[in-house]
Amino acid sequence: MVQHQRYNQLKNGGDEEAATLVFVWTDRGYYRRRRPKILSFLLLSLLACGFILAPHFFSFSSALSHLSDFFGVQNDGLAGDLYVNAPLCSSISNGSVCCDRRHFRSDICFMKGDIRTHSPSSSVFLYSPKNSDDDASSTVDGDELQHEKIKPYTRKWETSVMATIDELNLISKRRNSDVDHSCDVIHDVPAVIFSTGGYTGNVYHEFNDGIIPLYITSQQFNKEVVFVILEYHDWWVMKYADILPHLSSYPPIDFNGDNRTHCFTEAITGLRIHDELTVDPTLMKNNESIVDFRNLLDRAYRPRVTGLIRKAQEKTSECALATPKRKHNQQKKPKLVILSRKGSRAITNQNILVKAAEEIGFEVHVLRPEPTTELAKIYMELNSSDAMIGVHGAAMTHFLFMRPRCSVFIQVIPLGTDWAAETYYGEPARKLGLKYIGYKISRRESSLVDEYDKDDPVLTDPSSLNQKGWEYTKKIYLERQNVKLDLTRFRKRLLRAYDYITGIHLQSQHLA
Repeated sequence: MVQHQRYNQLKNGGDEEAATLVFVWTDRGYYRRRRPKILSFLLLSLLACGFILAPHFFSFSSALSHLSDFFGVQNDGLAGDLYVNAPLCSSISNGSVCCDRRHFRSDICFMKGDIRTHSPSSSVFLYSPKNSDDDASSTVDGDELQHEKIKPYTRKWETSVMATIDELNLISKRRNSDVDHSCDVIHDVPAVIFSTGGYTGNVYHEFNDGIIPLYITSQQFNKEVVFVILEYHDWWVMKYADILPHLSSYPPIDFNGDNRTHCFTEAITGLRIHDELTVDPTLMKNNESIVDFRNLLDRAYRPRVTGLIRKAQEKTSECALATPKRKHNQQKKPKLVILSRKGSRAITNQNILVKAAEEIGFEVHVLRPEPTTELAKIYMELNSSDAMIGVHGAAMTHFLFMRPRCSVFIQVIPLGTDWAAETYYGEPARKLGLKYIGYKISRRESSLVDEYDKDDPVLTDPSSLNQKGWEYTKKIYLERQNVKLDLTRFRKRLLRAYDYITGIHLQSQHLA
């Protein structure tokens, strides 16, 4: 949890140390250096002057932007991300490599010109015509004009996982007559190069670190783009086979497994990421939002879902006459899906929860996603639901499959997971337009009450345990904790969800 808190501090500028750090780029990457106090004093003085003089010369937001650049500090309001072609690299010329390394979440590099892949050396070359006026002393290594290194994964701030990501060399070179420049495959559309390594295999990270950033980065090309994947996994391509064709009209390339030379005229290496499970329209060229991404999911899964529904109807057609018909004025019950867990963070009295929800008036479906469960089947279940209940964990990512503005997401929050539950799922769910209800369990609802003394910090002060490090959080609160809901207390959330849903249905009927 320490790494998550540190990430949040860097993101929000929320501690004194982060506020006085300067991030300096060297040939080995960023290192952090404390800004001298005199500079901090000077910054405050200039800000004070900015308040007084701003009306006469420039806007205060503009002043902050210039001061941020001067002191080497990123203005969080800008987040270092303005559209997919950031201002730093927006006017890249032919034959150039430009890397934007300002954002703490990810690096991204742009290349334009004669671009050729070379997987044996983990390199992408950009060849420039040899110019007799070039100064040989300006080259990096012989005919090299520029050499950038990048790990195209969106968790740059998390050094442990970034150590597992393959590094790619982006090299600008002079074209010499004795170099073989033959292209095995010529592409007339740009490339987007990224990695599916890291935490891929966890559905939260697959969407947060991969699919959504891929949407953000590639949306501007309107599917006229080729995906080049480092640490390529066949199962990942199959799992997201419904979505990928809506982002690219071309089959993805396995960078490490395909030794052919692929040639492009433009390439982006790395992906943009805005925040947890979201798309910030102010950072998108055409103001797309997370709702637009959700609409893409609907287009992607609709054909498969239609097929699944038709198959289910065919199986039940023989029993259709035996099913009692709903009366004309009988209202359809709101559908509630409970995402069930086995092992840790399971709801141990789930059967009682189902009965309580049914008594209120819900039609309850229990869904237990497995790693091999087809995403289209999960989408079909949640897209047709009115409410979802689940205990904090990666499966909560499936709130993305719910309908905005008319669905309720109830997240059960075990002890010690408050920050993660809100940051990773609560806030993103609101941005999607869901009615979000967080239910923080009491100590007596946690199975940990049977393992620890009532005055133990594990129960009384979870934040102190979280501050010891992620391993403590994981071992105690994520891997060894189950939940027994207090149904008297939880029933209030069920009633709130039911009233919200039925109110929306009544409003829809009046409008119709």
